[in-house]
Amino acid sequence: MKKLLATAALTAVTLMSGAAQAGDVVRIATEGAYPPWNALNSDGHLEGFEIDLYQVLCARANLECSMEQTAWDGIIPSLQQGKFDVIMAGMSITDKRKKKITFSRSYASSPAVFVVGKDSSMVDFKVAADKISLADLDATEKTSLDATLAVLNGKTIGVQKGTIHLNFLKEYMKGNATIRTYETQEQLDLDLQSGRVDVAFAAESYWHPLFQKPEGADFRAIGPGFSEGPFGEGVGLGLRKENQELADKFSVAINAAIADGTVSKLAVKWFGFDASSK
Repeated sequence: MKKLLATAALTAVTLMSGAAQAGDVVRIATEGAYPPWNALNSDGHLEGFEIDLYQVLCARANLECSMEQTAWDGIIPSLQQGKFDVIMAGMSITDKRKKKITFSRSYASSPAVFVVGKDSSMVDFKVAADKISLADLDATEKTSLDATLAVLNGKTIGVQKGTIHLNFLKEYMKGNATIRTYETQEQLDLDLQSGRVDVAFAAESYWHPLFQKPEGADFRAIGPGFSEGPFGEGVGLGLRKENQELADKFSVAINAAIADGTVSKLAVKWFGFDASSK
């Protein structure tokens, strides 16, 4: 991740012959700054759950693919402009995004979680519901949601730009908290560590592995995990609308990789729990 700005592009990795059209290479773009989904290692090479998974999916779909790095901010316009063919960057499938692009079926899903420093006054905050589905709240979930929003009232909350997590904060916390946005998750983590924000908000699949590392040792998750509603239908591949046939081809490969447990194994490897879609 520290080499993110210095690394403008990465060498294409060719998998198999027989792309969407004969001789074509399916160009897949990822952010390279959202571990363990996708990130740069100390050698400046991409690694992560989606880096492993793209190779599996392209091989199963009999596609010749390359993987390249691009900034998260503006990633959908870049796709639409034809700079690459597929987004594979922890992107959740939402109604708003479906107006602009099409998606494969979901391959993974992870609740959203608030995180504070270990010395925060909120560090012991808990509610009755461990998980809250925003699509259809029951009484316990509604009470837990209200309590969570109340404890965050007046706080400074950090979140990455252009994410479903920012969408949630705009919908539920606008005017009741200071929302500070960041280009990358790493920048947000640094501000949480230094106390420049009170709370950070991101996917559990990001936080869980970080908690096991020295740089995440001083962070603690609070409250419930959130899903559905503004968080969409899970994470999938994003493609231009005219490439629905290619999206469907990837969906077939995803179905097979979920059915035989491949996605589950990769999720456990990178996240520490099974985040595969069902």
